Amino acid sequence: MLVLLHTSPAHVPVFDALRDEDAPDLELRHLVREQLLSRAGELGLEAVTGDVHAALAEAVAQGADAVLCTCSTIGGIAEAAAALLGVPVLRVDRPMAAAALVHGHRIAVVATLASTLEPTAELIREEAGDRPLALRTVLAEDAWQHFASGDPDAYFAEIARVVDALTEVDAVVLAQASMAPAAARTTIEVPVLSSPRPGLRAAAAVVG
Repeated sequence: MLVLLHTSPAHVPVFDALRDEDAPDLELRHLVREQLLSRAGELGLEAVTGDVHAALAEAVAQGADAVLCTCSTIGGIAEAAAALLGVPVLRVDRPMAAAALVHGHRIAVVATLASTLEPTAELIREEAGDRPLALRTVLAEDAWQHFASGDPDAYFAEIARVVDALTEVDAVVLAQASMAPAAARTTIEVPVLSSPRPGLRAAAAVVG
């Protein structure tokens, strides 16, 4: 069984649909902890480390064979806790980060929350290792208000507008799982990558 740790209930139907399409035999359970993201934004990542560990321990207590953290902001904390928990803990954005580097060294990370930019950028630096990397981070600062107010069309449209304004990049990374549908709305002539599908596939492979 795979347990998904979310910081928004909006992710639940998205990952259920992906499971139905890509891994219909995979048993999923969802653990939603919205306060982890809000507190991380207000207080910093160190302030939520204990709460992230507690949520992961709850997932293990539910019988998880592996845990997939779908929040890029706390993904690094979750992934690092695997040794303490005794089960694999994956971050949804790692496969996306690795895929971005296949397309070149000029990578743009676009996020709608400032707290997500540096964790995602650090992940790409880690995946790049000693390879050349020209990384920039871009905040679509007007988009999040639309997500928070329940207007996904406006949310995706604003993300697409920001992405399409980018130049001199080899690939664009959408840092948050919630941003994924915006990729289909872009017209930029480089890959625009999102995390939900590759992240779930990687986790499904671990569960077997």
